[in-house]
Amino acid sequence: MMSKIRVDKILGSRRLSNYWWATLILLGGLGFFLVGISSYLKTELLPFTHSSELLFIPQGIVMVFYGTIAVLISIFLWLTIIWNIGSGYNEFNNDKGLITIFRLGFPGKNRILKLNYKTNEIRAIRVNIQEGLTPKREIYLKTKDNREIPLTRVGEPLLLSEIEEQATSLAKFLGVILEGME
Repeated sequence: MMSKIRVDKILGSRRLSNYWWATLILLGGLGFFLVGISSYLKTELLPFTHSSELLFIPQGIVMVFYGTIAVLISIFLWLTIIWNIGSGYNEFNNDKGLITIFRLGFPGKNRILKLNYKTNEIRAIRVNIQEGLTPKREIYLKTKDNREIPLTRVGEPLLLSEIEEQATSLAKFLGVILEGME
């Protein structure tokens, strides 16, 4: 007997690349900040450097500024990782005739995004593939009133074979046509 409920998990901001960039930007920002402060205090705060020999104005103050900006950007990235922004699931329930799209956003009154659609409102599954410098490979639910609801995660594009397999199996599961696959 075939299952009548399908749940696709969506990976949010807790990706290896985000951990990498948040850490790299934090370390770089702290380095810039400490070099700038070292030039002001005329003391070596970082080993293996000669930053106390820099003039505070203009080099040191610029280093402090760039270091502060980098640390703030890193804090933002770490908060998106901690809060797992963009994570969620797509649930397709043929028993109830209901599609639920759930995502987490930033904390506040609109943190949870939960959209519900009836399966009989869905006309097709549409695939959007754009190659080039910034490739896009996305799957959309296309409703009968021509709204398009994105189903895939934001970030690294999926492999062509993966997106093709996902879109085909979803269209078959919902009993709708598949658009955009030439």
